[in-house]
Amino acid sequence: MFKRLRILLGSVLAFSALEISQDVSAKPVTTPILYVDNSIDNTVSVINLATKKVVATTPVGDLPHAICAQGDGRKVFTTIESPPYSLKVIDTATNSVVNTIPLPENPNECAATTDGHYVVTAIRGNNTVVITDMTTDKIVKTLPIKGPHNCNTPMGGSNDTVYCEEQRGFDIAKIDLKTMEIVGTTKVNGEARPFIVTPDQKTMYVALSDLSGFAIVDVASDMITEVVLPPTHGLSCTLEPGNTPTHGLGLTPDMKSLWVTDVAGAGVYVYDVASKKVSAKIPVGKCPNWIAISSDGKYVAVTNAESNSTTIMDAKTHRVLAEMPVGKGPKRIEFVDVPAVAN
Repeated sequence: MFKRLRILLGSVLAFSALEISQDVSAKPVTTPILYVDNSIDNTVSVINLATKKVVATTPVGDLPHAICAQGDGRKVFTTIESPPYSLKVIDTATNSVVNTIPLPENPNECAATTDGHYVVTAIRGNNTVVITDMTTDKIVKTLPIKGPHNCNTPMGGSNDTVYCEEQRGFDIAKIDLKTMEIVGTTKVNGEARPFIVTPDQKTMYVALSDLSGFAIVDVASDMITEVVLPPTHGLSCTLEPGNTPTHGLGLTPDMKSLWVTDVAGAGVYVYDVASKKVSAKIPVGKCPNWIAISSDGKYVAVTNAESNSTTIMDAKTHRVLAEMPVGKGPKRIEFVDVPAVAN
């Protein structure tokens, strides 16, 4: 039996110089690129973080609904919700689709292993998740999931573990990719939406249906703490149901700050993990949906589903740096460190 607590918040070793030089020169040079799925369009928008400009618009097929990427930044994946359902592979060197893998039914979010060997996809159409071996382009395992929605690796990536939420089971399932089996579930006290698993897999941050805020789940003790954002009276958002006041979560790499969307309130909040306090609301576009944070922790991006735009913010100062138009109904978003030779 899980336990629950609810919190209401107000608005307010030395190396030689030669060795160091060699280490630096050996580090791959990458460019942070933002990939945005345009969920009621047929494209993925590609944004260069340095220039804050859309550098490509990639046709992928009607109704894309996922963005996930392998660790080396060379491949990005999206799912297509319209028939024929599929997993699309985007080569980041050319920002073009280089492979299409059929999926059995209507898909949702995907998760890729760090090495790119497997992509795990939630299949809402038949209540399963499928595991695709990207070396053979074949589905190698199908697992039953009660109301699949989003799948994630733990923060920082993994080759062995993926988590997928069971909305109708009020839990998040843990999948062991060595055995290709579900090896455990964690209760989350509601229909899970976007969620984050910390690198040690001891804590989950989960957006829940009907909760304006998020839940903090201590996996070992089953303690669930619900953090409620300040009341909002705002927009009606057609791309998210009325029971989804929060849809985006992003945890900084140092795990000190959790960024949270206020969908109807057209803003985001920042929750300080140590002090348990929330910032003032940061205004963004209409119906903010999904959050991504750059690997260096300096930048935060949010999709504005009904402004057809993406906002980039400074993670330290909370200042809005740019808002760029993208395609129609942007939702999923991810920063990818792309090898510099690919741009």
